[in-house]
Amino acid sequence: MRRVTILGSTGSVGQNTVDLLLRNREAFAVEALTANRNPIRLAEQARALGARYAAIGDPGHYAALKEALAGSGIAAACGTQSLIEAAERPADWVMAGIVGAAGLAPTLAAIRRGAIVALANKEALVCAGALFMQEVARSGATLLPVDSEHSAIWQCFDFARVDGIEKITLTCSGGPFRERSVEEMRRATPQQAVAHPNWSMGAKISVDSATLMNKGLEVIEAHHLFGMPLERIDIVVHPQSIIHSMVNYRDGSVLAHLGTPDMRTPIAYALAWPERIATPTGRLDLAAVGRLTFEPPDAERFPALRVAREALLQGGGSPIVLNAANEVAVNAFLEGRIGFLEIVRTVEDTLAVIPADAVRSLDDVYRFDLAAREAAARLTGRNIPARAAVPMGL
Repeated sequence: MRRVTILGSTGSVGQNTVDLLLRNREAFAVEALTANRNPIRLAEQARALGARYAAIGDPGHYAALKEALAGSGIAAACGTQSLIEAAERPADWVMAGIVGAAGLAPTLAAIRRGAIVALANKEALVCAGALFMQEVARSGATLLPVDSEHSAIWQCFDFARVDGIEKITLTCSGGPFRERSVEEMRRATPQQAVAHPNWSMGAKISVDSATLMNKGLEVIEAHHLFGMPLERIDIVVHPQSIIHSMVNYRDGSVLAHLGTPDMRTPIAYALAWPERIATPTGRLDLAAVGRLTFEPPDAERFPALRVAREALLQGGGSPIVLNAANEVAVNAFLEGRIGFLEIVRTVEDTLAVIPADAVRSLDDVYRFDLAAREAAARLTGRNIPARAAVPMGL
């Protein structure tokens, strides 16, 4: 039996992982589950899966969690440190599904003990890619990407013959505003922005898909995962979301990964790796699909791609600032404090006021993260500085 832990079990990726575990009870045992502010669902999941440990990030929900787990024998805990402790528990496989920079410390804890880490938290590599990959090499951990695009590349990438690879190509649905004018996007509501045409995802990730910031973050993530320089990472808009990404080889061959748009497929690949397990996902019928189309991304209407590439080229703390400012700006948009087009503008303005100093340690990562959140909070009308999403000094 493979023993597993899910960091962020009540989120979109976490719930899909729970679904697969419930369908394959004979192959997996659950060590720990964590959530941030959903104690009732967390307790339900822990009971259903027979978890040993359940942790809630927000201490305000600890009493509800304890009550919901009463008599189950499942240990309950709360607070930021409890999430790290969940990652440190003896699971063979850890799903890093906590959204945003808050997932950085728990994910790193799992890597440091040499676990197989299924990475759904792209911000971990965006914020601390070089440091994370150094820890992976030092600890002997295995990092398996769960993003559908990076999972697709992973399955097509010849790691034994990297010199034969010309470039990698990330596909992009284009989001809900692919054919909308700038004026229509200016008036866009949060409800419209989270209505992704193909994928069912959480609100923050859905807004990132609408701005195409998610693709900018994925470019940075791919740079670290596959060691590809920026000029060898392409993006192509593919509205049907059938081809999840491609690897282009120097002999002219292109290996593409195809499948229906269901996150349970890349999660299942990581969960059973190096084997494969059955999933309930719909099977791809190309004749029914009928047509696959492609187009270049519109850099004028979706400036997030340019901003993300510039942050990677600038280096230092710029990718950390990019990520943190984007989280604050997306939250401000979802709360109705700024307009849709102001999301990327806020990120760009934040990058302009924070110097891109070098990042030599995790303390530097946390320092940049806090500075960016404070700056972006002021830009979006918050007078009180935003709190850091990750604890200092870990």
